[in-house]
Amino acid sequence: MRNEDQQKSFTELVKESSAGIPCNGGTETAEKDTQAVRKRKPDWLRSEIPGGKTYKKISDIIQDNSLHTVCSEARCPNMAECWNAGTATFMILGDVCTRSCGFCAIKTGRPPEDLDWDEPARVVDAARLMDLKHVVITSVNRDERKDGGAPIFADVIYRLREAIPGVTIEVLIPDFRGIWSALDMVLEARPEILNHNLETVPRLYRRVRPQAKYQRSLELLDISVKRGMRTKTGIMVGLGESKEEVLTLMDDIASIGVHIMTIGQYMQPTRMHLPVEEYVHPDVFAFYKEAGMEKGIEHVESGPFVRSSYHAKDHLAVES
Repeated sequence: MRNEDQQKSFTELVKESSAGIPCNGGTETAEKDTQAVRKRKPDWLRSEIPGGKTYKKISDIIQDNSLHTVCSEARCPNMAECWNAGTATFMILGDVCTRSCGFCAIKTGRPPEDLDWDEPARVVDAARLMDLKHVVITSVNRDERKDGGAPIFADVIYRLREAIPGVTIEVLIPDFRGIWSALDMVLEARPEILNHNLETVPRLYRRVRPQAKYQRSLELLDISVKRGMRTKTGIMVGLGESKEEVLTLMDDIASIGVHIMTIGQYMQPTRMHLPVEEYVHPDVFAFYKEAGMEKGIEHVESGPFVRSSYHAKDHLAVES
């Protein structure tokens, strides 16, 4: 646990990184200050412009197979780094989400009525062409379906295992509206890592994830751990959460035995999305990493550019 010296150090870091902006915002002055900060990103948030031969090759493979990646759909700042390293996160179940989260750039609406049952085969073909050994699969929400699209998740896992000997698989799944029979379909396929993001602290759910429930997401993670899965979750910071709320959330996931946590800076994708309340200093991310591991979380990936699948292969269990 943290001692008094660590608490003092952390408080000072938060004050320095906040640049005078209160964590919860709310006042007219805070809103004006937030606007000013958003227009002037700090130096540590400059990312590489996508490019390079490998980047183009992966882009061509994805387009040729009529696939989607969360890398491009969600405008991930690590796209250049990951694609040039030969990795990508496939997004299945189409590119239209039934939810309207305030942070996400993926299209919102009503998806086509049926599932694309050819999609798993195209994902496998692309993974082989990219020579992937570790594959990350995520999806939009398909709340219009009782199964939430879980059969496609399971089919992708089974097909990848059959087609690529020794492949390891991570899935980043929705909450399936708490219909745990859908979750069972994914768990029975036994991916190496099961990821479901909490995204933010409970107080901000109504604004950030209006169709989600914090306790429901915690229950999903608890079920995953109890079923023997290597379980992972992630949050964004800079949305108006307090440091105490982040640490309490860590207590929640540590208490149920979640193995992996990712913490990254929220970045406003368009003017229509939630504004950034704070650009969190890298030293604060370092403190969160230390705090999470002290609480018993085995692996904490924490930094301004960290996203759910960043360095995903490093999150596999280490064989003894």
